[in-house]
Amino acid sequence: MMTLTQELSLADAQSRRVGWRGWAALVVLMLPVLLVSVDNTVLSFALPQIALDLEPTATQQLWIIDAYPLVLASLLVTMGVLGDRFGRRRMLLIGAAGFGAVSALAAFAPSAEWLIAARAAMGVFGAMLMPSTLSLLRSIFTDRDQRRMAIAVWASAFSAGAALGPVVGGILLQHFAWGSVFLMAVPVLIPLLVLVPILVPESRDPNPGRFDPLSVALSLATMVPIVYAIKEFAVHGAESALPLVLMIVGVAFGVLFVRRQNRLETPMLDMRLFRRATFSGSVLVNLLSVIGLVGFLYFVAQHLQLIVGLSPLEAGLALVPGLLAMIVAGIGVVPIAKRVAPRVVVPVALGFSVLGYLLVAIAASTAVLPLLVVAFVSLGIGIGAAETVSNELILASAPPAKAGAASAVSETAYELGAVLGTTILGGLLAAFYRTNLVLPADLPASAEAAARETLAGAVAASASLDDALGQALRDAAAHAFDAGVGVTAMIGAGLIVAAAIIAMLTLGGRAKHEPVEH
Repeated sequence: MMTLTQELSLADAQSRRVGWRGWAALVVLMLPVLLVSVDNTVLSFALPQIALDLEPTATQQLWIIDAYPLVLASLLVTMGVLGDRFGRRRMLLIGAAGFGAVSALAAFAPSAEWLIAARAAMGVFGAMLMPSTLSLLRSIFTDRDQRRMAIAVWASAFSAGAALGPVVGGILLQHFAWGSVFLMAVPVLIPLLVLVPILVPESRDPNPGRFDPLSVALSLATMVPIVYAIKEFAVHGAESALPLVLMIVGVAFGVLFVRRQNRLETPMLDMRLFRRATFSGSVLVNLLSVIGLVGFLYFVAQHLQLIVGLSPLEAGLALVPGLLAMIVAGIGVVPIAKRVAPRVVVPVALGFSVLGYLLVAIAASTAVLPLLVVAFVSLGIGIGAAETVSNELILASAPPAKAGAASAVSETAYELGAVLGTTILGGLLAAFYRTNLVLPADLPASAEAAARETLAGAVAASASLDDALGQALRDAAAHAFDAGVGVTAMIGAGLIVAAAIIAMLTLGGRAKHEPVEH
């Protein structure tokens, strides 16, 4: 007797267009995407309260943000391949259960070190969630037009979560401790764990080949040192040789990983995918776009709360127009992408993001809130459209049996971009802040040390001083921070320009045929 999974697979192979069950499955698969994006955005807005409560150093503050995507990015390819082998739905369910349990531990973290460790553990289970959702969409939606729309909805879930996160998180942060933002995972995971077995068919690679533990070890040995090296260089500069040593180690292991994949009969990651300009170009567009987006959210959350003086809820509401623009652009680009070549659509879209970053530089220096809102709307239009097109091209360029591995590469670019957005842009911002900080005279030593660490430290220290000296410290910190935002925004604009150039050179016209479905 044929199982439900087999029946759905047969129906897809015959008609290539799904009915209501496929779209219902899409709704369920959006839940983990919402969960991850809400978590990232809420944490950015909770960071000022976390900084005041746990008193992390500048490096620990970056690690609180980055520990999760660093571990996640390091494990995505591994988890994507495991999903191809053992079942993508199974990996999704395991990841969801573990993510929820560790989120509860993070909610009650008593120290910065505890929170960093919990965030790293969340990354392990988060790595099981994301490749599974995108690769399951690849197996469900075999029709190109339906899949393009499904991926647009899937990508817009990131924006929807980002839009929902600041608002819901703002309400929570106004009435509860910052740990409440991590407990939001529970009401999302319960329906996910119930509905996935009912609506989402299992899928896997029918010929997965032999599992290769050495390839897993080499992939981890490549990703962790490289990302850590970039983080250390962004925060500390060339003060020590550690970043260079780590980068050399990571690149060396990366070469060994590539050589091993090319020799294996059934590689963990088929390196031939990267020989396709469309695939490699789309991955790079993903990476650079997310760096620009996450870097923006990192410093704008601090600007709105610690300098403009908005509450977490008010700061979240200020960004909702831009996040909604990202959703609309992500879905609205679908009919355009059917008629216009990606090498035209993506660069034009990213032009809006470049304009947004230029407006950010102006808004930071003038402290005009409406201009900052408009800037994020422009940024969101470009990122939303570019992410939809590039994600669809990544999946369309890979054979269906390797959907997990291809999805993992796409998600690795996204999460690595999240790491680098806070590491590069956040690290540069921290460096510019310290360089431009001119402290008022007669500051106590403890207040001076706190102010030189972070903007949040300066704001917290000012509360213990008399009114005049406290205001002088806040003004000095705000001036140094916004001067850094101006320079960092120009760097962000440069990254988006690089993404647009890559898109023009690598993304071809519309595909004339689909890969053969299996």
